[in-house]
Amino acid sequence: MAGYPHLTSPTKIGNMDLRNRIVMPPMVTNYAYEDGSVTDRLRAYHAERARGGVGLIIVEASFVHQSGKGFQNEVGIHSDKLIPGLRSLVNAVHAHGAKIAIQLYHGGRQTTSAVTGEPLLAPSPIPDPTKGETPKEMSKDDIAMIVRAFGEAARRAKAAGFDAVEVHGAHGYLINEFLSPYSNKRTDEYGGPLENRLRFPLEVVHAVRQAVGPDFPVLYRMSADEKVAGGLTLDETKEVARRLEREGINALHVSAGVYESAVWIIQPMSLPRACLADLASGIKSVVRIPVIAVGRINDPDVAEGLIAQGKADLVAMGRQLLTEPDTPRKIAEGRVAELRRCIGCCQGCIDELFQDHPIGCTVNARTGFEAAFTLAKAPAARKVLVVGGGPAGMEAARVAALRGHHVTLWEKGPSLGGQLPLAATPPQKGEIATFREFLSTEMSRLKISVHVNREATLDAIRAEKPDVVVVATGARPARVNVPGADRPVVVMSWDVLAGKATVGKRVAIIGGGLVGCETAEHLAEKGHEVTIIEMLPRVASDVGPLVGALLLDRLAKRGVKIVTGAKLSAIGEHEATVQKDGKSETLSGFDSVVIAVGSAPEDGLAKQLEGAGIDYYVIGDAWRPRRITHAVFEGMRVAHEI
Repeated sequence: MAGYPHLTSPTKIGNMDLRNRIVMPPMVTNYAYEDGSVTDRLRAYHAERARGGVGLIIVEASFVHQSGKGFQNEVGIHSDKLIPGLRSLVNAVHAHGAKIAIQLYHGGRQTTSAVTGEPLLAPSPIPDPTKGETPKEMSKDDIAMIVRAFGEAARRAKAAGFDAVEVHGAHGYLINEFLSPYSNKRTDEYGGPLENRLRFPLEVVHAVRQAVGPDFPVLYRMSADEKVAGGLTLDETKEVARRLEREGINALHVSAGVYESAVWIIQPMSLPRACLADLASGIKSVVRIPVIAVGRINDPDVAEGLIAQGKADLVAMGRQLLTEPDTPRKIAEGRVAELRRCIGCCQGCIDELFQDHPIGCTVNARTGFEAAFTLAKAPAARKVLVVGGGPAGMEAARVAALRGHHVTLWEKGPSLGGQLPLAATPPQKGEIATFREFLSTEMSRLKISVHVNREATLDAIRAEKPDVVVVATGARPARVNVPGADRPVVVMSWDVLAGKATVGKRVAIIGGGLVGCETAEHLAEKGHEVTIIEMLPRVASDVGPLVGALLLDRLAKRGVKIVTGAKLSAIGEHEATVQKDGKSETLSGFDSVVIAVGSAPEDGLAKQLEGAGIDYYVIGDAWRPRRITHAVFEGMRVAHEI
């Protein structure tokens, strides 16, 4: 698409002027202090996105009352003591020309008392299916207390200098819980028909409006479809949208889902880009105020199309701005080819948050480490040799070049990418290829001297005379040591994914981790009859909850059989013998056996460099096989140490 006139055009929400139509939606980072106060890390993270040219930043879900705290290091806005820190955050964003709002939130039943330190509050004493803790049914006094807390939080936001506030009425949190028949079973004036279920949300909106005055922009985030049986759907939320507009809300931020349907809140790569656009369009059809669309919008062409087609007035790019803070600036400057895209893997961000860890980004190691990884020029340029052209090696080369070093990269194989092409092969995983494309493009743009089909030996390295060597030689697939492992019917999963090995109709896959499950899906899609044999109690134990749930659902729909708690002991011509429940069992009827039991470091060069008198680092799978996230992070870290 030539230019992005809609996406880059200025707009308004109420009386707030925005320099473009790109919004950074609220995403919990877990970067705050435990009391909810602002840290240097949180300021640096937001300043980086403001510097990148975004129009509006909405700070993460910020708890208005201790009973509504959802994560250990979530931002708070429940005390006047927090105002100075919040003001420093506002100033850091304003310094780069962006506007900043803050989202006012109460977790309701979708948290735990271990985090809040108080009993959970909800409209009805029904535990959230994903949390399992029964909340207290809120009394009228409780309701009045929390309504006041939202109003007080709005007052603090205005006092801190925020340009707007957003009321969090989505994703199954307290306001959403009152609105939804899925979670609200009350029989008083706060339950039953929509008019009653709307009472608490509207009381909150009124309290917020009274606190900030008639001219201060107030946004409202809604789940236009909860994607659960008995939950809110678009027909009902259209009426909610009309009421919110009449009550003075200045913009609607249209999302979907609750914790039980969390794949619609944070959509993995298996869901299409802009997968919630029709919900935004449906809400926009019944209101005149601006509508913000969200939902895996990581491509400027898609974003431009949503606005041009009248489906939304603004677009929220959340994880895309974790991945590439400069997305708005690169779009405006015609540098779209330089964009690094969110791949929707969920590993560095939401998978970490679900463990109550700080978030990061698989393909951008600077996310959350903006102050530590500054990309500043090195004190002296050095001659750097990177061995290995996978994600760890290319990231190390890229960052070292940005810091002013003279970088050469040797890759043993015929092309760059390491395991990325394999990772992008299974169904629903093609978007991973965009990261390989980004890194490969950066090698050219930064004029890094790349040599493929170049094997690194100790003599070759000495002849090159580098100041420092970065060993990023990756991993090799692990093999099994059982009788029959050398039979012709046995092949490696990497070879299957690479198209180097063919298999028969009926296939046993040994190993039910991520690679095994994805190889199973890859083969099942091609018509093979697949059985996964896993020694652990469940498969996909190394996969995050969102990606894993969808993957297992697809495997079931494709008829993949799963045998767990079964340790391989032998491979026959058409069978696999396993130890299960203390007994030996033979599973038969297989034409091929695929091994997917992990990987081992390709560390031969690293061992040769020990004591060789050459300054070197070992990173990524060459050190210890893990995820792309770790490989990229170590490439970034080492390039800052050189």
